[in-house]
Amino acid sequence: MPLYNWNLLPEEQLNPLISRKAIHMKGLTIARLHLAKGAVVPEHRHVHEQVATVERGALKFFIEGRELVLKSGESLAIASDIPHRVEAIEDTVVVDVFSPSREDWQSGNDSYLRK
Repeated sequence: MPLYNWNLLPEEQLNPLISRKAIHMKGLTIARLHLAKGAVVPEHRHVHEQVATVERGALKFFIEGRELVLKSGESLAIASDIPHRVEAIEDTVVVDVFSPSREDWQSGNDSYLRK
């Protein structure tokens, strides 16, 4: 049973405003992302179910024709295959949990985050 320390995990710089640390298992991925104010995650969709929890800061989600602001301590559950976009309205740390595991992240096939 592996033990992980978020402070010691390698951080991947995806673009100048977004970085992440991730733990991948067979059936899920958990990640801590740092989004600087003004960072944008372009609209995308994936087969994974996702729960996003803001630890610090605030994110604006654009999902199903609505705008939702997620603040510290709040979580949003996103069903599989739902298009969504995100903007950081403050410097933010968000924990994302995905099921199944994000194989696209492991293989580097996540170009939408690297722009």
